[in-house]
Amino acid sequence: MSVLAWILAACLAGGLASVLLASLVAFRVQARLVPVLVSYAVGALLGAVFLDIVPHLFSSGADPGQTAALILAGLLGFFVLEKLLLWRHHHGDAHDHGEAGHAHGPGEEGGRSGWMIMVGDSFHNFTDGVMIASAFLADVRLGIVTSAAIVAHEIPQEVGDFLVLLHSGFSKSRALLVNALSSLAAVAGALLGYFMLSSAQQWVPRILAVSAAGMIYVAVADLIPGLQRRTRPGESAAQVLFIALGILTLWGVHAALGGHD
Repeated sequence: MSVLAWILAACLAGGLASVLLASLVAFRVQARLVPVLVSYAVGALLGAVFLDIVPHLFSSGADPGQTAALILAGLLGFFVLEKLLLWRHHHGDAHDHGEAGHAHGPGEEGGRSGWMIMVGDSFHNFTDGVMIASAFLADVRLGIVTSAAIVAHEIPQEVGDFLVLLHSGFSKSRALLVNALSSLAAVAGALLGYFMLSSAQQWVPRILAVSAAGMIYVAVADLIPGLQRRTRPGESAAQVLFIALGILTLWGVHAALGGHD
């Protein structure tokens, strides 16, 4: 099986699995399972980074100092990017609410927020595709582990997207369709990453380092703060348990694939 076939299969299977599982959770038991899924995703992301991606980078001959600096720069870059996106979002809200004599109805406002969610999700899936391609180009086993971690964090995100779309007035079938279409952006990102990086192999470790930074940032800056707001002892214990389970799952995948040379 060629590397490109692995990349396409991982993107398509991962996108289908995350959308179907997220729709099942969103339609049935979203309130009970979302915090559990988020906790599991945190463990899976951190497990993939620290058990697979970082060890692979340090054992592949890449300069350790440069690799660490790229991860640090990536964390700062993702922080700045999120700040810009938040500033744009709040600036747009302030502008809309400050317009005299013009008010948005619930349907218009809700529908717009739903489509904004899908645009953001498509961009996110596109970057996931680039990450998957860079991981498979480095090592097929690393690609499988990275894909598994990405799917794990996509599920709670897709649950949130479904809830926003349903709240915005989308029917269940339409929400499923647009979410499935947005997942195809990962294929576009993967193809771009494959054809760009396969002809510039020296960039693969650098892209992997930035990918690791992105996964760390999503886990630590975006997912964990939401978990920290749930302070009941039972909830906290469940969070720790499922973070550990996410890490153990990725460790199990890593061990089953024989680690990395």
